[in-house]
Amino acid sequence: MLANFLIGLREGLEAGLVVGILIAYLRKIGRGDVLPRLWLGIGAAIVLSLGTGALLTWGPYGLSFQGQEILGGGLSILAVGLVTWMVLWMARNSRELKSSLQGRLDAAVAGAGMGIVLVGFITVGREGVETALFVWASANSGADAPLGLLGALLGIVLAIAIAYLIFRGFVRINLSRFFLSTGLFLVVVAAGVLSYGIGDLQEAGVIPGIGQQAFSLATAIPPTSWYGTVLAGIFNFTPEPSWAQFLAWLGYLIVVTTAFLRRSRSRPTAPVALEQPETSGSRL
Repeated sequence: MLANFLIGLREGLEAGLVVGILIAYLRKIGRGDVLPRLWLGIGAAIVLSLGTGALLTWGPYGLSFQGQEILGGGLSILAVGLVTWMVLWMARNSRELKSSLQGRLDAAVAGAGMGIVLVGFITVGREGVETALFVWASANSGADAPLGLLGALLGIVLAIAIAYLIFRGFVRINLSRFFLSTGLFLVVVAAGVLSYGIGDLQEAGVIPGIGQQAFSLATAIPPTSWYGTVLAGIFNFTPEPSWAQFLAWLGYLIVVTTAFLRRSRSRPTAPVALEQPETSGSRL
């Protein structure tokens, strides 16, 4: 539950900041008249995200066991790929996020009215689909999927509240530290999801070596113990992984953590700012 809560919190806050930047900029340039189009695009993105989550939740039940394992393993690996790209991109480009969004809005305002809809749809829809896919992969690999989904929902609700308070100027947080800590956490969670996805593909016969156990930690960390349950629920810990699972987990953790830290250190640490309309003047 904690893993999905933090996933929902991070992705929800990122989407909330994006929406806040778009709205604040449109008001700043005196184009509040196009806000309904922006909200139309954002609404469509939310519907797409919810539809993606519903399809992932109820779609696989008509498949055979092998088909479910192939679909689950493939989507888990896809979710890891998307989240890895998101974490690394945010580590490098968070400082330019505001100017990039404003550039898209300038082009959309100058063009057809549908451009505003597309800006809202693409910028929010990308976050929503990534969140739905990764939360599904993480919850599907845990012992209590409904609890995991509840954690993600609570994280998103809290993110919306925090984003609103930031936008109104009531709350200030260090976004650089926030995205650094949650990014590192997501890397560890993604490594566990990757290992679980490979296990699914091994059970389906797509990847060989299902019986080639690397080691066993079941005695030191019993799966039924409270700490074994916590590790499994948060990080998808497997006490008896196959060699393919263990090597994929270890290789991903080393490569992605190194790349993430390098990108985080190579950029300035100035936080993203939300500029309010002239009457407010609050700043992040």
